[in-house]
Amino acid sequence: MSAPPEIHVEFAPELTLFVPHGRRSGATPVATDGVSTLGHVVESLGVPLTEVGSLVVDGREVPVSHVPAAGESVRVRPVERPQQVPGAPLRFLLDVHLGTLARRLRLLGVDTAYESTDIGDPALAARSAAERRVMLSRDRGLLRRRELWAGAYVYSTRPEEQLPDVLDRFRPDLRPWTRCTACNGLLKAATKEEVADRLEGGTQRSYDVFAQCRECGRAYWKGAHHEQLEAIVERALSMRTQEG
Repeated sequence: MSAPPEIHVEFAPELTLFVPHGRRSGATPVATDGVSTLGHVVESLGVPLTEVGSLVVDGREVPVSHVPAAGESVRVRPVERPQQVPGAPLRFLLDVHLGTLARRLRLLGVDTAYESTDIGDPALAARSAAERRVMLSRDRGLLRRRELWAGAYVYSTRPEEQLPDVLDRFRPDLRPWTRCTACNGLLKAATKEEVADRLEGGTQRSYDVFAQCRECGRAYWKGAHHEQLEAIVERALSMRTQEG
């Protein structure tokens, strides 16, 4: 019986975190079955296709549907930034583990749906497709689901690193203070009388400028945590200015 065809695969440094240690430096030999697509081979090595920008075989770019032949050399490149997503407007969907990131994106006015309970990968993928939202997750299995509209891996576990990474990768339009951080609804200016039933006595006496969510009715004002939120907004806007 002849040996299975072998190719050589080299991953960009940005993608090596997904692959076993033995495949992290230089081109490494990979046995194939002669019928599987290159996209399938790359995913079998641990890299979600959402993170692959291009596949270069012997110097020419090929689609993920390319079936590699014995002896081919493959370079797997990362997604180019800013990443272009088909369709508009740019919208996101986050899984149950990314609540803080979801609230911070909403704070910046980015349309961000978030599931606060674990509804399962099939339901998340179906919602991504139905609403044409980019699925953000650290779940590689979820990002491999074919029905996703689009997806991206969130590389850090720290919200203060997650937000700049998402902003750098997708460059969404920022409209701070326009969305409800609780439900993603749009905010409107409100009088103290309109939100009085949602305020405690001290808040009623201390503040005069309010906003209210058009969807859930939640009231907003510049309370004790406003400086912290303002700092998040300022950093995001400063980053956008530096991007030019």
